Amino acid sequence: MSTIALNRKTFTETVNRDGTVLVDFWAAWCGPCRAFAPVFGAAAEEHPDIVFGKVDTEAEPALARSLNIMSIPTLMAFRDGILVFSQPGALPAASLAQLIAAVRDLDMDAVRSEVAAAEGTARTA
Repeated sequence: MSTIALNRKTFTETVNRDGTVLVDFWAAWCGPCRAFAPVFGAAAEEHPDIVFGKVDTEAEPALARSLNIMSIPTLMAFRDGILVFSQPGALPAASLAQLIAAVRDLDMDAVRSEVAAAEGTARTA
């Protein structure tokens, strides 16, 4: 599967679906973004069960701001609608493969429990 372009209208619907979604925040003028693009694209071809989305921060500045994207490229990973990873910087292919394996191996019941506990703590603080 190839990558899909995401915008403010399609982002939430895409990342909230069941399964894994990786999102690359990039811009055409960004050298590290251009270097990461083929790595991201190759991973998309290798993992057709994962959605690989790209957000052009120049075309979608409000979306990037709303997600606190301060540096590009930034990679986010969502699993079953929960943000489980967010980090700026271009990853080499081996590191991206490790990230994909780690996201696949997550115990989502434990993640949901942690999220619920954190939300409960935030409400009582």
